[in-house]
Amino acid sequence: MTETPGPAYASGVNASILPAGTFVMDGATRCMAWSDELYAIHGYKRGEVVPTLALTLAHKHPGDLPRIEAISAELFAHGGHVAIYHRIIDARSHEHRVLTAGEAVLDDAGRLASVSGVMLDLTSTIQWETELTARDAVRRAMATRGTIAKAEGLLMGRLGIGSDEAFRLLTSFSNNRNVKLAGVAQALVALADNPAEAPALGAMIDELRRQEPVPAAKAGRPDRTKGS
Repeated sequence: MTETPGPAYASGVNASILPAGTFVMDGATRCMAWSDELYAIHGYKRGEVVPTLALTLAHKHPGDLPRIEAISAELFAHGGHVAIYHRIIDARSHEHRVLTAGEAVLDDAGRLASVSGVMLDLTSTIQWETELTARDAVRRAMATRGTIAKAEGLLMGRLGIGSDEAFRLLTSFSNNRNVKLAGVAQALVALADNPAEAPALGAMIDELRRQEPVPAAKAGRPDRTKGS
């Protein structure tokens, strides 16, 4: 059985090189040949194990195994191409998110002759995307908090009120108009930043003053980004 070298793939998300390994399986014996990269993805070095279909399936995540077995049975019976996103657990009990793409070839009698393909380890890219999403969420939360603080300061200066009362006015307007608190604050700050909008700013402040105050216990004072 001829082994093929494992390719390296560049991620379009963070331009890093993602581990990828290739495999070939004999249709009759279910014995396999793995590239060095595929051994590494599974947590082994060449020579430590003999790759077989049984070993490969043993590393599939239990939650994904039934689906993989069903897809494999269909592929082995009819041939063709397949691509499966799933999880594997390597020899050190580390979870990997992988994409396996392959082709099953049948012989003239309709029996499975071989299956060959590639496994791409997406774990690092998924972790990077998760971290990026978390950082973006923090930045948005901080920006929202800053906008609400500016709106409070504006009301405090214009109306001669304290921070708690200013926050309650914003919250009351948000609740009564069914508008997100961050949206109310952003609109108020935007009007204040544009001298030409002075009449509109005055009208909005008057409208805020007419809102029925929300009791402090319901205003969610500790969480100024609530409803943002």
